[in-house]
Amino acid sequence: MSSTTKPKIAISACLLGENVRFNGGHKQSLLCSQTLADYFDFVPLCPEVAIGLGIPREPIRLVGDPAHPQAVGTVHRELNVTQPLDDYGQQMASEHTDLCGYIFMQKSPSCGLERVKVYRDNGTPVDGGGRGIYAQAFCARHPNLPVEEDGRLNDPVLRENFLTRVFVYADWQQLLAEGLTRHRLLAFHSRYKYLLMAHSPAHYKSLGHLLGSMTKETHLELAACYFSDLMTGLSQCATRGTHTNVLQHISGYLKQVISADDKQEMQTVIGQYRQGIVPLVVPLTLLKHHFRQHPDRYIAQQAYLQPHPENLSLRNAI
Repeated sequence: MSSTTKPKIAISACLLGENVRFNGGHKQSLLCSQTLADYFDFVPLCPEVAIGLGIPREPIRLVGDPAHPQAVGTVHRELNVTQPLDDYGQQMASEHTDLCGYIFMQKSPSCGLERVKVYRDNGTPVDGGGRGIYAQAFCARHPNLPVEEDGRLNDPVLRENFLTRVFVYADWQQLLAEGLTRHRLLAFHSRYKYLLMAHSPAHYKSLGHLLGSMTKETHLELAACYFSDLMTGLSQCATRGTHTNVLQHISGYLKQVISADDKQEMQTVIGQYRQGIVPLVVPLTLLKHHFRQHPDRYIAQQAYLQPHPENLSLRNAI
């Protein structure tokens, strides 16, 4: 993304403090409304209000088959808003094609992504639950879009993973807008190689093989498959083990230019990170220090070193 463009993220309106809940209230997320608002353009959406349900209103819940539940009133079972919610999800998915992510309200029968309560006819909940009607319809149209629930964003690892994917998605959208060429696709992959290695070594290998078979004639048809697999790989949370592997790879570019003492310090700090003694930001800061003293063109363009704005401090707690 350009330095002046913020990635656009759709968000359940109640999470930004809008009084659109069934009880006339909200579920404001301070993380979203305060911390993240400086870095993203939020698009607030509330499907239940959009399809004509009032504020306040009778709550709805999911009933029946967890794979294909119905959204009905908790008091008046004849109130069935399944189709309107599905239709609105498809409509919003077709209208909002410039999104780079979506933050959904957890547990909502319209917006929840997973483990939303689904009830049997006798009133008992089904094990495992299901997905909200609107969320299901929206996500089906944008399978590669980074999506997350607000509650899960309180986990530092899940938060960093989601926002990393948002910025990668935004970068890909800009690449498509500029015009996808074989050279630009290879440059994009080169920039994200170490980030992908940290999230999924298997996808790192398979996508390398995929692009290795690419020609000028096949790059466009390979691009969609490439990006889908890339987002799948990045959706896997990196671990201390996989991060350590990448840190070791990157530190290898310094072995000819830093002193033996500096090498020992680097290995000590990477080891401390692997053991959980220090967060990821510590070895990364040391690496950046050495690369400022000894610049390397290949490492300088690696997104892994800074995949999101530094002031978000996303790697301070992982």
